[in-house]
Amino acid sequence: MKTILAAALLLCLNFYSSQQVPNISLLSLTGEKLNISKIDSSEPVVMSFWATWCLPCMEELNTINEKYDDWKKKAKFKMFAISTDDARTTSKVKTVTKSKGWPYDILLDPNQSLKRALNINSIPYIVLVHKGKIVYSHVGYSSGDEEELIAKIEECNKNN
Repeated sequence: MKTILAAALLLCLNFYSSQQVPNISLLSLTGEKLNISKIDSSEPVVMSFWATWCLPCMEELNTINEKYDDWKKKAKFKMFAISTDDARTTSKVKTVTKSKGWPYDILLDPNQSLKRALNINSIPYIVLVHKGKIVYSHVGYSSGDEEELIAKIEECNKNN
């Protein structure tokens, strides 16, 4: 049984370590179109999938926000908070992000095309991209999960 679990884990890790970022464009809050596959990922890129109605998402992004300045001193990375709010709730995104004071670039995925392309079934969901490949992902949020994320970002910085 352990062998099967180890093989399954290795298969999952290999899948994510070789998965390319999809060729999908999203809009920023200012209406600019950004193709996800064209983002320079020579330094790590964090994509946090969230929605205005998702309390664990808010908790995760608020916690990262509290540590963001310290993280930027330790490691180079870019961060995008990708809203998966649909057409009914997407109008709240700008108000929420402005009130939170998040320093991240905010992108909109109202049709959830990027979310589907990455086979994301629930949020919050973090994806770490480095050199065009997904090197880490995490679903859900519990206090302390952000420490694993910064460790992965630092690891990518060492491998540059």
